[in-house]
Amino acid sequence: MQKSDAVASLLLFAEDERLILDMLEGALRDAGFDVVCAGDGEGAMKEIEEDVSRFGAIITDAHLGAGPDGWEVVRRARELAPSLPVIYITGAGAAEWASQGVPNSVLITKPFVPAQVITAIAGLLNQSDVC
Repeated sequence: MQKSDAVASLLLFAEDERLILDMLEGALRDAGFDVVCAGDGEGAMKEIEEDVSRFGAIITDAHLGAGPDGWEVVRRARELAPSLPVIYITGAGAAEWASQGVPNSVLITKPFVPAQVITAIAGLLNQSDVC
C-alpha cells in the first residue's frame, strides 16, 4: 500500500545543533518536503508519541545531547511504525550504526551537503512506496 503524498512529504527532523537544523530544514523545504523539527530527543519522542503515522520518514542526529539519543528515538518510532524510513546523521563513524541502528536505514556522516540527505530520503521513500 502506498503512503499518500501528504504523509510521505512530512518528515520528522531531530538535531541538537541549531546551525545544522536550520540549514537542512531549509534545504528539505526547498526540495518540497514539509518538516517538523525537534531540537532534542525529548521533543522528537513527543512528536512520535503524538502520532508517528503522520510522518513519511525520520531524519535524526545519532547524538542529541541530554535525554534520549537518536538511536532510542528511532527504536521507539519503529515499535509504532515498523517500516518507517530512517536516516541517521552523525559525526561518529559507522561502527555505532552497525550495533545501534535499525534495519533498512541510511547513515550519513558529518560533514555532509544537503543534497546527500535529500537524495537518501527520496530513495527511501521510493523504496517504501514499492512495498
